[in-house]
Amino acid sequence: MGKKIFEESELIINADGSIFHLHLKPEQLAHKIILVGDPGRVSVVASHFDKIENEVENREFRSVTGKYKDKRITVTSTGIGCDNIDIVMNELDALANIDFSSRQEKEDFTQLEVVRIGTCGGLQPNTPIGTYICSEKSVGFDGLLNFYAGRNAVCDLKLERALLNHLGWSGNLCAPAPYVINSDKELADRIAGDDMVKGITVACGGFYGPQGRQLRLRLADPHQNEKIESFEYEGMRITNFEMESSALAGLSCLMGHKATTVCMVIANRYAKEANTGYKNKIDDLIKIVLDRI
Repeated sequence: MGKKIFEESELIINADGSIFHLHLKPEQLAHKIILVGDPGRVSVVASHFDKIENEVENREFRSVTGKYKDKRITVTSTGIGCDNIDIVMNELDALANIDFSSRQEKEDFTQLEVVRIGTCGGLQPNTPIGTYICSEKSVGFDGLLNFYAGRNAVCDLKLERALLNHLGWSGNLCAPAPYVINSDKELADRIAGDDMVKGITVACGGFYGPQGRQLRLRLADPHQNEKIESFEYEGMRITNFEMESSALAGLSCLMGHKATTVCMVIANRYAKEANTGYKNKIDDLIKIVLDRI
């Protein structure tokens, strides 16, 4: 039986030989990758590079590849949400592990090392504004990983069940089938060092209702955040909300890549505080990740 050929409708390659959304060509991708949500933050990361090799941009996806202290690194913006992470991770993996000429998987697997840098909402007293949090585990309220075979083999099924029992969700209430996935341990330990909080991150499918924010619309579960803040499993607590970590960790695990997410807390939901002037301070987190990746 011959190798599978990825048809034109499944692996879309642009006329210039670049991947459909990211507009990157295989040779333009480094094996160490930093993901950011905001296309404008790509320039902030790249400003620390000693040398820039290439820059490409399409829609919300902007990428710069360059050298930082002899390390070749690609920084790519993803936009917001797990749906965009699905696009980005599948296309990054294709760039590394599919031969675009033959449309077949390469003989030798290339493992990528991916760190997402973002912002988040803290959920505990020990995660005040300005705290750096590294996601050891991510809870996906987005449902993305449920569409991929092998989901149960890589997820923490016991923690999933404990959380769902604690939340009391069933039927079509909120997220009735959340998934729980570990970050790569070696990468998370290296990036977090001894100066970041490590914990469980919940990746939500939205910024308002899914994170328990109520403006004019009422919430399906008005006690959602109280339950999430009080949940404890084997000494671990849920530390923060964001919107991408579960898809990144889950897809990377299924694909064989190493990934983790680090975020700076810009709002503490427990203390009801927020800081909109965070953009200068996040550069400190960027420099830490560049040194440790």
